[in-house]
Amino acid sequence: MLGRAGILHCGPTAVTRVAAIDCGTNSIRLLVADTVGTGAGAHLVPVERLMEIVRLGQDVDRTGRLADEALARTFAATRRYAERIERLGAVRVRFVATSATRDAVNRDQFTTGVREILGVAPEVVSGAEEAELSFAGATGDLVAARMPAPYLVVDIGGGSTELVRGGTGSDATRVLAGASIDVGSVRLTERHLHADPPTSDQVEAARGDIHRALHAAAERVPLAEAGTVVGLAGTVTTVAAMVAGLREYDSARIHLARLTADQVAVAAHRLLRMTMAERGGLAFLHPGRADVIAGGALLLTEILAAIGAAELVASEHDILDGIALGMLADPRA
Repeated sequence: MLGRAGILHCGPTAVTRVAAIDCGTNSIRLLVADTVGTGAGAHLVPVERLMEIVRLGQDVDRTGRLADEALARTFAATRRYAERIERLGAVRVRFVATSATRDAVNRDQFTTGVREILGVAPEVVSGAEEAELSFAGATGDLVAARMPAPYLVVDIGGGSTELVRGGTGSDATRVLAGASIDVGSVRLTERHLHADPPTSDQVEAARGDIHRALHAAAERVPLAEAGTVVGLAGTVTTVAAMVAGLREYDSARIHLARLTADQVAVAAHRLLRMTMAERGGLAFLHPGRADVIAGGALLLTEILAAIGAAELVASEHDILDGIALGMLADPRA
C-alpha cells in the first residue's frame, strides 16, 4: 500500500517525484514525473509513461454498472502500477477516474478497491473537471511552440469526449468554456458498430448520435474559429500514426504532428471498411483498440467537419500531464 509524502532537494531546486494515474473507459495510464521548481518556472520532467487496455467501461452504457471482470482487470493493472510507483520512488500519487466510473451505480466498489491497493482515494471527476485537466496538460507545449490561440482541445475517450476552448493573448492556458459529451470510441461501438466491418446503416446511426451530441455541445462551447485545434488520447494518436504511415508506433513523431481534416477522413474511411482482424494487424495499433478505433476515428472526422477545421495538431500530452501539474500547483493534491 502506498501513501507517502515528501520532497527531494537538489541544490537550489526542489524536485518532487509524483505519479499520476488516469483511469478511463478503455485504458488505464500511468505517468511518473519529476515536478521541478516552483512558481512560473515550475515544470514536469517525465520519467515513465505506461498504458494498459482494461476496458473498465465494458457494457456500462447498457447496464449502468462496472462489470466484475472489468473491475478485476483494472485492479490487476493498478497493482502493477503500484509496484512500479514504489520502485521508481514517487512520493505523491493522484488517481483520477473519468467517464465509465462516474456513470456507474457501483462506483463505490471501484473506489474502495483502488484505495486498498494504492492507499489513496481515486477522484471521480466530472466532465467539466476532466476537460480542464486535459486542457492544462495539452496547452503548455502549444504555447512553447508558438501555436496561435485560442485553442480548442478535443479529448476523445472511450465513454466521453471533452471539448475545451481557452487561451487568450494574456493567458494562453486559461479555460474559457468546456463541454463533455457522452460519445466516445467504446460507447459508439457498443451502441452502433456491431457488424465486422460495420454496415453503412450502423455508421449512419453512429454519425447521427455524434451530430446530436455536438449540437448540444455547441450551445456551451464556441466550436468554430479556434486558432489551433489540438487532439488528445489514443484515437487521435493512432489516426496520426496511420496518416504518417508508421510501421510501428513512435510517440516522438506523433507529438505536435499536423493532420489535415481530409487525411483524418480518409483514415477513418479505411478503418471502417476493415475487419477487426485487419485492424488488429496494424503494427502501430495497440491490440486493445482494434475493436473501437474505427468508431473513434469516425467521431474525430465528424468533430472536425462540425467545427470547420482544416487541420488538427496531435498531442501526446493530455489529462495525465494535467493531473501531475495539478499536484505541482497544489501541494495538498
